[in-house]
Amino acid sequence: MTALGDATRRAIFELLAEGPRPVGEIAKELPVTRPAVSQHLKVLKEAGLVIDRQEGTRRLYQLNPEGIGALRAYFDGFWNRSLAAFKDALEQDNEESS
Repeated sequence: MTALGDATRRAIFELLAEGPRPVGEIAKELPVTRPAVSQHLKVLKEAGLVIDRQEGTRRLYQLNPEGIGALRAYFDGFWNRSLAAFKDALEQDNEESS
């Protein structure tokens, strides 16, 4: 997932894992400007990993449970395929050495 390929977006993602936050609060935690945080949030939102909601005069961003579920399913499938390929390689090595 390319949205998490950027270190700043990963940092934002990790901050939001702690709970919903407004842009200004996220920007205070990172060495980037508030407009840069907004751009990173836009990418995360377009990827389905972040959602936002209006609360009074500010907008709160939080992780999207559906997006996180899809991300987890992707990694579960990746690891299952990788482990199966590793098992097959080991079995083939054992057959060749016998």
